[in-house]
Formats: sequence, C-alpha cells, structure tokens
Amino acid sequence: MNKILLAEDDDSMRRFLEKALINAGYEVASFANGREAYERLCEEPFTMLLTDIVMPEMDGIELARRAAEIDPDIKVMFITGFAAVALNPDSDAPRNAKVLSKPFHLRDLVSQVERMLAA
Repeated sequence: MNKILLAEDDDSMRRFLEKALINAGYEVASFANGREAYERLCEEPFTMLLTDIVMPEMDGIELARRAAEIDPDIKVMFITGFAAVALNPDSDAPRNAKVLSKPFHLRDLVSQVERMLAA
C-alpha cells in the first residue's frame, strides 16, 4: 500500500485531505507542521509527501528538500495558494515536485496523487 505523509497546518483542511486520501485507499500519516512530519519521515519510509508550503516551524519547501535527501525517490506534491513560490527555479523545492493550487476539488487531488504514484 502506498503511504502518504501529509503536512498541512490548517486543521480542517488536513482532516478533509486525510479522509479523502484514506477513502481512496491510501495509508496516511498527517501532521500540523513540517517539523513533526519530518520527524516521522526519519522513522519510516513514505511513498509520497503531500505538503502545504506555508507552515510554522518548517515550511513545505524545506520539508520537501529534507525528504528528498532521505529518500531521493519520494514523490512530492505541494498543495498551496502560493504556486509561484514552489515553481520558482531559485527555490529549494525538488525539481520533480508537482503543485496543486488551492482551491481544488478532492477528485482533482486524488487524481493527481494517483498519476504521480503510477509514474
């Protein structure tokens, strides 16, 4: 089973995303900030990192950079209202990361996740 590490600081959005991904058949571990997600990533492997960019304690770009250092094969998707930040070539975001801009429909999220995991 594909395991997804979810980092989203908005509690209601995190619960919403977690439920949609679990309903789609994924195992999900969710955290309210990048630091907590990173600590979990150090303990066990994940297939995908799904993260907001703007979060307290450790932002999503830093989390993604550290995740790629631990596992260069981890799939990374940013869910954000700040797509230009993730796409900026000067950012430290992993080059193969995808961006899903808020607002989005849950079907779009699940579809994008499925495509990334199948690639």
